[in-house]
This record gives sequence, C-alpha cells and structure tokens, in this order.
Amino acid sequence: MKNKVIRREFLQTTGAVALAFPGLSNWAGLNWIAPDRDDPTPKRLVIMFSPNGMVRDGFWPKTEGPDFEMDSVLKPLEAFREKTLLVHGVCNKIRGDGDNHMRGMSCLLTGNELFKGNIQGGSDKPAGWAKGISIDQEIKKYLQSSDSAKTRFGSLEYGVRVPDKADPWTRMCYAGPNQPVAPISNPYRMFDKMYGKMKDRENLLSVLGDVQKEIERSRTGVDTRDLKLLDSHKRFVAQMGDDLKMSDQAEYLVEPLKLPNNVVDTNDNMPQLAKMQMDLLVNGFANDLNRVATLQFTQSVGGARMRWLDVEEGHHSLSHDPDNKTVSQDKLRRINTWYCEQMAYLCKKLEATQEPGTGGSMLDNTLVVWTNELGHGNSHTLDNLPMLMVGGGFGFNMGRFTKVNRVSTTRLWLAIAHAMGHQLDSFGLANLCKEGPVKL
Repeated sequence: MKNKVIRREFLQTTGAVALAFPGLSNWAGLNWIAPDRDDPTPKRLVIMFSPNGMVRDGFWPKTEGPDFEMDSVLKPLEAFREKTLLVHGVCNKIRGDGDNHMRGMSCLLTGNELFKGNIQGGSDKPAGWAKGISIDQEIKKYLQSSDSAKTRFGSLEYGVRVPDKADPWTRMCYAGPNQPVAPISNPYRMFDKMYGKMKDRENLLSVLGDVQKEIERSRTGVDTRDLKLLDSHKRFVAQMGDDLKMSDQAEYLVEPLKLPNNVVDTNDNMPQLAKMQMDLLVNGFANDLNRVATLQFTQSVGGARMRWLDVEEGHHSLSHDPDNKTVSQDKLRRINTWYCEQMAYLCKKLEATQEPGTGGSMLDNTLVVWTNELGHGNSHTLDNLPMLMVGGGFGFNMGRFTKVNRVSTTRLWLAIAHAMGHQLDSFGLANLCKEGPVKL
C-alpha cells in the first residue's frame, strides 16, 4: 500500500509536472532568438521629447552653416558637432480643436488634427485624440513589413516621469486615428517587457530543480518498474534544463541590462530614472529588439521641479515668465541644458556601443531627434520648434545649423521617413506635404 501511495503522489506532482514541460518549451516568448541579418548596418530612429518650449537666448546659434557655434544650452553636444544638424523654422501648422499644448503634443508626430472631444484645455474648443498615426509608428510599420528589418517589438516607447493619466497632453505616439500609444515610464516594467521571458526561464529552471529533488526523494521505497520511470523522468528533466540554459546563452547579442534595485518613480529620482531608461534603450538596440524608439520626458505642461539644478519652481510655471525676467530665464536655460545633457548621454552610449558585426559605432546607424511641443513657452507658439538631429544622418548634410522658411513638421517627418527607406508620398495632412520632403 505504501508503494502505491508514493507512486500516486509522484505521478500527481513530479511526474505530471515533468510530462507537462514539452509544451512549455514551445512558448514563443521563451524561444525568440535575434535573427541573423544580412545587412550589418541597420537604420534606427530615436525621437526624444522635452516640454514647455525652448529659451531663445542660449539655444539657437547666431550664425548658419558648418561654422555655427553651440551656445550654452547646446554645449553638452559639442563632441557631436560633426554629427549634428540643427534646423530653425520648422512649424507645427496643425490647427482646429484643442489648445496649443494639446496640439503641440498630440499633433507633433502625427501631423494631423485632433478629433472633437470633451477634454477641455486652455482654449474654448475641447478636443480628443489625434486623427492619424505618428511618424515613429509609421516607420515602425514599414520596417516590420520587411523580413530583413523586422524585430521583436518594432518600436519601444520610453517615458520619464510621464503621469498615468491619458489625455492629449501626455500622448505623442499614435498607432492610428484615435489610438494613442502609452509610453512606459517605469524602467522595471520596461525591462519586463523587453526581457520578461528571462524570468519565465528562471522560474522554469527553478521548478525543474525542484522536480529533480522530488525525483531523488521518490527513489526510496519504490519498485524496479517505478525506478526506471524515475530515471527516465530525471534524464528528461535534466535535458530540459540544459536546453533552457543553452537557449538563454544563444538568445541575445549582448547581456541584458542589470538595473539598480528599488529606484522609486519620484520627481527627485528623475535623473536616475532617465539614465536607466536610456541605458535600456541602447541595450534594446544592441539586441535588435526594435529599431524605432521614443523617449518622452514628462508631458506637455510638464511641471518637473528640478531641485538637482537648484530650481524649486515647476518647469511649466517658469516657462510662462516673460523673457525679461532674467532669473527665470537663467533657470530655464539650466533646465534645457539638462535636457541637452540627456541627449548627449544617449548619443555617447550609442557611440560607445559597437554595431554588431562591424567595427563601427551604433550612433553611425542611428538618427536621434530632439524636439518639443512648443517653440517658446510663454507665447505658446507652434512656430520655430527646436529640431536637433544627431547621428548617422542617412543622407542629411550633418555638422551644421540651417534655417528653413516656415516648413511644416509633416515635411520634416516625410524627409526622415525617406531617410529611413520609407518612400512615402505624403504624411499627416496631405495639403501640408504638397511640396514634398524638406531638403536638408
């Protein structure tokens, strides 16, 4: 009787679990492997957003061309002068419902109007979500349609202190009309999205270890027939463990990032959260998880208090102060310089990361675009948006400051789509693209 009880318990626990593992090994999430690529130089795009407009004094160079001087706000990017293109005169020409903060955010990358809605902003016209896809998602869709460029995620949307609430002030990415894409602001959640199957594998390996121990405990007091069954299960479980370990080694081109523990999503942790997100972004590129990324700092009307810069006021309230209030302008320069430092950190990480299969830098194959929902904070203008690009260029003439004559954002996004290989005829509102991509 004792042997029958032991055998029944074994079949209900150890044996049953072991027999279930062949199905587990077929999970797509556990078996995804970075594919071999024929093209060692993929094209990548990053769009970085910071809010509340840009200071006029300290950002725009005083002279055009390749000999432009990087003023105080841009000094952190001095090392990337030859790979920088700064464009003055790009305007968000989308009008209609909503206020300029709402249109500046949700129409920035879509080049399309907002639906009518019930979200009331600072104007007399409430609004809803954008009516079209954003350029990052459009380029993602194009790349994902090609076997040579398809990646696991296509795009990843990183956030830094973006609030949980969903409205036109907080969303710049759209999968289509009325389809806002939420950025992930928690680095640990982003890691789980990128590498969560590693935890699944670790859990399975842990269960397999428990199964092996249970098999050993079950050897005592069973008959010869059951011993053969136990040995068979033991070999099977050991092979499963070896297969899982080998797949873990083969899966990624570089080691998944190890994040610091217990960094809480608070205002004062914003610098560390930003670094974690940018480190994840580059790590994801290195493992070819995606070729498009957005990095969104806070939101339109973002009110971060940058106490690490000795700025106690919220960013949005400071941006409303007049240009002749020198104390506020100095603080805004510090804030914008800090955002430029984040851009520089990201570019340095990309430059320091070797392109897999080549001796070149990952930055050579990446275009990083830094922009804003407003041209200037206190006027809420959608003209002369700060547009700065760093990286390989993909055909753009880099290493200069240039001015264009009130060119719509849609024509700039069209030019970037063409640079990425996506030969769109138009993007966003067609009437704003009649002259084609802007020549840069």
